[in-house]
Amino acid sequence: MVPEGWSRIALAKIAEVRSGVAKGKKDIKNPVQVPYLRVANVQDGYIDLTEVKKIEVEQDKLERYSLKYGDVLMNEGGDYDKLGRGDVWLEQIQPCLHQNHVFAVRPDSRILDSFFLAALAASYYGKTYFLSCAKRSTNLASINSTQLKEFPTLVPPLPEQRKIATILSTWDKAISTTERLIDNSKQQKKALMQQLLTGKKRLLDDSGKPFEGVWEEITLENLAKYRRGSFPQPYGNPAWVDEVNGYPFIQVYDIDKNMKLKPDTKIKISDAAIGKSVFMPKETVIVSLQGSIGRVAITQYDAYVDRTVLLFQEFIVPMDKVFFAYTIQKLFEIEKTKAPGGTIKTITKEVLSNFKVHIPSFNEQQKISSVLINADQEIEVLEQQLADLKQEKKALMQQLLTGKRRVKLE
Repeated sequence: MVPEGWSRIALAKIAEVRSGVAKGKKDIKNPVQVPYLRVANVQDGYIDLTEVKKIEVEQDKLERYSLKYGDVLMNEGGDYDKLGRGDVWLEQIQPCLHQNHVFAVRPDSRILDSFFLAALAASYYGKTYFLSCAKRSTNLASINSTQLKEFPTLVPPLPEQRKIATILSTWDKAISTTERLIDNSKQQKKALMQQLLTGKKRLLDDSGKPFEGVWEEITLENLAKYRRGSFPQPYGNPAWVDEVNGYPFIQVYDIDKNMKLKPDTKIKISDAAIGKSVFMPKETVIVSLQGSIGRVAITQYDAYVDRTVLLFQEFIVPMDKVFFAYTIQKLFEIEKTKAPGGTIKTITKEVLSNFKVHIPSFNEQQKISSVLINADQEIEVLEQQLADLKQEKKALMQQLLTGKRRVKLE
């Protein structure tokens, strides 16, 4: 049902849907080299200009296909959840073209606001339409120009469109600000780690004086006892898996990027498999040895472990687990570049024995851990704020862009 005062109109009646320039033509007379946007540049809610390619075209094509301020850019294809993604072109580069897999929608400014259209296309309403008519292949989907032209565009009065776009823009600014705070916090933490984990910066001890003394160099085999996990053979036997009542089974995939395991594992193993696997209690330090080498976590729950993961069973010398986890992560960033193999690289348990780490006293380890944990907690708070903002904006879009909630006009 269309709200009072709104219309539902096929996009082609109120906007020009423009296809881009196909690359590949050769022997162009008097070509001009111009930046052009590809699918990778058109992201969900923003235009990524970090890497913009160039194309050679005839002068008349430059004049005919150049993007204009207010064009709404949309990809013809992509991941299911990102179909119809795009943003408004603000003439960040002039002149600029777009490839034939990117649509440029030029609204009739007397009827349709560009920012309102971009928000509508990116909303649940827009994505539901695009998915309903999309051609699907594996995990990708695509739409054609005819389907885009038929997009049943909800059109409130122009002042209401602009007010809605302004409200959503305020949320976008809050989201962007939070994202920058997260990036800055991560960079500061990275710099702090570089100083603290190498002893270049010494913290204060309990008496208020900087820690002193030379850090000890020790090989990994003299620092801890460790082993790989395992999985019963043959690997693909369905008898080893129980997705309903099974036990968590940790693979490289299950190690997240925040030094934690993902909340739920991809695979759960059966009673028949646990006797042939390696058990690991929670709060164990683990590191991936294959594929995405060097992913580190301090586990939050009991689990069984695959052979692509190394678990540290106990420490031979006094060691704070958090300090050790950060130290191992930093060490592996260096060592994984030397690992043998092609696409799937591997670090063997034997090679690990000679890895050298530098460790301070146990008290200094704990102080360093405390500082890094605080830095992580600050980032987690910001990331939760970001998730909340995005969820609240999504709910607001659903209400405003469908007329379920009306705005007040001055």
